Amino acid sequence: MESFKLRAGEEFIRLGQVLKAAGFVESGAEAKEVIQDGLVTVNGETETRRGRKLHPGDIASYEGREIEIS
Repeated sequence: MESFKLRAGEEFIRLGQVLKAAGFVESGAEAKEVIQDGLVTVNGETETRRGRKLHPGDIASYEGREIEIS
């Protein structure tokens, strides 16, 4: 499992942003597509909102890769 550390002062990151920042997808458009297609889970549940706020402790998964927000 990979880890994504929020910047100092940040309380959350949006799902689409973390998929792109972690290299799970190449672009925001691709992130939007895979999320809307129901291919991404957050904490084990399918998530279709790319604007979903992820907080420390949340785990996002896509194509067998996981990333935990810290």
